[in-house]
Amino acid sequence: MTSSVGIVTTQQITFDTELQLESGRVLGPITLAYETYGSLNAARDNAILVCHAWTGDAHAAGRHHPDDRKPGWWDDMIGPGKVLDTDRYFILCSNVIGSCKGSTGPASINPRTGKPYRLSFPVLMVRDMVRAQKLLIDHLGLPSLLCALGGSMGAMQAVEWSILYPDRVRSIVPIAGTARTSPMAIALNAVARQAVFNDPLWKKGNYRAEHPPADGLALARAVGHISFLSDASMHMKFGRRFSARDGQFDFFGKFEIERYLEYNGYNFPARFDTNSFLYLAKALDLYDTAWNFDSLDEALNLMQCPSLWFAFTSDWLYPPYQTEEAVRTLEKLGKPVGYHLIDSDYGHDSFLVEPEKFTHLIADFLAQQHS
Repeated sequence: MTSSVGIVTTQQITFDTELQLESGRVLGPITLAYETYGSLNAARDNAILVCHAWTGDAHAAGRHHPDDRKPGWWDDMIGPGKVLDTDRYFILCSNVIGSCKGSTGPASINPRTGKPYRLSFPVLMVRDMVRAQKLLIDHLGLPSLLCALGGSMGAMQAVEWSILYPDRVRSIVPIAGTARTSPMAIALNAVARQAVFNDPLWKKGNYRAEHPPADGLALARAVGHISFLSDASMHMKFGRRFSARDGQFDFFGKFEIERYLEYNGYNFPARFDTNSFLYLAKALDLYDTAWNFDSLDEALNLMQCPSLWFAFTSDWLYPPYQTEEAVRTLEKLGKPVGYHLIDSDYGHDSFLVEPEKFTHLIADFLAQQHS
């Protein structure tokens, strides 16, 4: 019998330190928002770090208020008796730096000026996000992580943990990830960026919070949603149906897929900061496991822990061959690695839409690591 973790609270902690970034710049002090579920055992060896995707946050499970319409974004996975069993594991989810969900990002106040950073915020890499997470892990007194896992940008973070801190993470589970962002994925983000830049309300990042460049950000988010779906899932969900509210020969009439993109696009500016969206997109574009190494082999050779990788047949944002490149490299290096290609029609979003197709494999993997 599974159940929810119940009512949870997002916590914040500020580290009065300066973080050396991959760009050569420094960022500090560092505030991180995070949530925890379950309890540490006596040995403090049952901690699992859940890493969120691009526009995710620390609220991975439970509800903040009893009347919340939706629980945390991975509530199906986290809780008593679930895959990430809070009766067995201590689950931690931290909002990445660069975001706008409680951690230090471009909308935060720069202590040196007393004004929001905006575009004075430094460009980040995923590796920087992980270094900030390490501050939190140390603060919580965790000698190591049983596992770091996540999907999409969360997969990138999990891999970086195994390379940066191989003595602090005992396993990783990258889901729907890539070893390096492809030119096609960068191109999609370039179109999204241009949509924001062309909105006159963007004002080179100096927009007022109450008047964001909503049109540009909505279009940018629509581009993202297209990349998260697949041809098959669009046929299943929308087909060629015309919106019931429009006349088919109305010039401005829309198909259902257009209405979907419009609805999700215009909901987005109310909950996510535009500059944060752009900074995180840049971090995704810059992602390369081999960054500052001579090769992917040299980078992945630092990984000491077992890893379990997942890709999805219809994912065209980070297609299976990209995951398989990393898996083959690890196999060549003699590292303990597992891989599953999951048959799903839901594109990149498969890891959120059909978790039942692969979560039992994660549960078995974690049980082996904690036995």
